[in-house]
Amino acid sequence: MPLLDTPVRLGVQLQPQHHRSYADIRDAARRLEDMGVDILFNWDHFFPLSGDPDGTHFEAWTMLAAWAEQTERIELGALVGCHSYRNADLQADMARTIDHISAKAAGTGRFVFGTGAGWFERDYAEYGYPFGTPGSRLDALAEGLSRVEERWATLNPAPTRDIPVLIGGKGERKTLRLVARHADIWHSFVAPEEIGGKLDVIARWAETDGSDASRLVVSNELKGRDEADADALLDAGVRLFTLGISGPDPDLDLVRRWLAWRDARNGANPAA
Repeated sequence: MPLLDTPVRLGVQLQPQHHRSYADIRDAARRLEDMGVDILFNWDHFFPLSGDPDGTHFEAWTMLAAWAEQTERIELGALVGCHSYRNADLQADMARTIDHISAKAAGTGRFVFGTGAGWFERDYAEYGYPFGTPGSRLDALAEGLSRVEERWATLNPAPTRDIPVLIGGKGERKTLRLVARHADIWHSFVAPEEIGGKLDVIARWAETDGSDASRLVVSNELKGRDEADADALLDAGVRLFTLGISGPDPDLDLVRRWLAWRDARNGANPAA
């Protein structure tokens, strides 16, 4: 399947945004932008997924709006937002608003609409959302994505650009069909040797539904991998690499290592 061949980019997820103060998070976001990271991600959960399950934690979308005002260049989004937690039309309006906040003098927004069906049952139980089944949550996501796109077409003012949609997952019967229909970025954790088969599935769904998957950027995670793994992912078609970093004092040396790898693969000279 032909893919959109973009420069290699690095996205860093402040993972998670718990067990730290917001001042620490704000400082980390500023430092990551200054270092040259391409995309800044958070995640969309209401409770920590590791460490103290009742530890400090902050909400994703309000944080993204703050980052949009704080930063100037870096793109930003959730990796990924949970569709179940918010009305689809409201999400579209929130995304459009963050898009405008992030536009600044350049006039073009920097928001990436990352979305998924959700899975963390405690979030649902404590905040009063019906948990359903993986299938019912994916069906709701499918219906909601169409509503998001329809709402973007009616909002005044309109988004500053066609907001990129990032969908995470690898399920071939439902998730990859949504990728073929709606996504600009497909994110997963699959091994390099699996990517070609998944792209074939996406291409078949695109042909079935009459959508254009040639716009797709392939994304994958670096955490726990080395440069040889990343090179194999690059050869398989990945162009957006994400890196989760955690703790109150995140490992910025690790970020620098991957930025150097990114620049080398793009033929850039960081010292120039």
